[in-house]
Amino acid sequence: MRAIRVHEPGEPGAMQFDDVPDPSAGPGEVLVRVAAAGVNFIDTYQRSGAYPLDLPSGLGLEGAGEVVAVGDGVDEALVGRRVAWHGTLGSYAELVALPAEVAVRVPDGLDLEVAAAMMLQGITAHYLSHSTYPLGRDDTALVYAAAGGVGRLLSQLALRRGARVIGLTSTDEKEAEVRRLGVQDVIRYRDEGVVISDEVRRLTDGRGVQVVYDSVGADTFEQSLRSLAPRGTLVLFGQSSGKVPPVDLQTLSRHGSLYVTRPGIGAYTATPDELTWRATTLFDLVDSGDLDVAVHARYPLAEAAQAHADLESGTTSGKLLLVP
Repeated sequence: MRAIRVHEPGEPGAMQFDDVPDPSAGPGEVLVRVAAAGVNFIDTYQRSGAYPLDLPSGLGLEGAGEVVAVGDGVDEALVGRRVAWHGTLGSYAELVALPAEVAVRVPDGLDLEVAAAMMLQGITAHYLSHSTYPLGRDDTALVYAAAGGVGRLLSQLALRRGARVIGLTSTDEKEAEVRRLGVQDVIRYRDEGVVISDEVRRLTDGRGVQVVYDSVGADTFEQSLRSLAPRGTLVLFGQSSGKVPPVDLQTLSRHGSLYVTRPGIGAYTATPDELTWRATTLFDLVDSGDLDVAVHARYPLAEAAQAHADLESGTTSGKLLLVP
């Protein structure tokens, strides 16, 4: 089969489109023909070496496709089933073997590309809004990159839970997209002279927000803290600008007895039941028309480098997919 491989860490061009042996389904596994693989920032961190891998390595953690074979201990009836997954390294490939327990059934009416587009980012948006900080009607949330892959899903889920959302975005097009989703308050945080925390205080009559969902990291950490109301929570779930330097915890007291958390998807999909609950909830919302999943662009598998370059440019909104 053909697959994307990384032999040395580096820029997008470090990825190679290799011929590799077909995988086989081991005990407890299913073999899936990949219909689409999702492109995520964590893939760029692994490719660049920011998150080290044992090299050479495959890349990509999520996708959707059809089961073509099963290993020992797995029901043969799963052959032909449409499934989606996250957390299996090497998903940028034509075939992937993965544990049967992480292969979530995709409803018949749901397009496999849409299913692939929402596994990692959709589940992230779900646990951020439902579990890391369970949003309610009395809450205001500040969402970074609100037109991005996670941000647009998180904004929609937050609004469904009755919260007010202040969306951070950077262009006219992205602002229009965020407002189309129902977000009424938008801050153009890259405009000259804009100070995020000052704008947040203005929009909240000086109170600040109960939660900040920050996917940027080093460049925005201080502004995120300053945007919080007393006893507010900063949820740092990404680092597109780099890692946050060490912090004196006394800072949290000075800003109003704040909380900071750095969640990861593994802790919020720790059991097959929890994974299935989050994924099927999202599938049902999409199927009913209550959650809009946008695919920004599709790329042939061989063009993974271009997909990474586009993602890192900050010019995309919605999901990027590789289609074998």
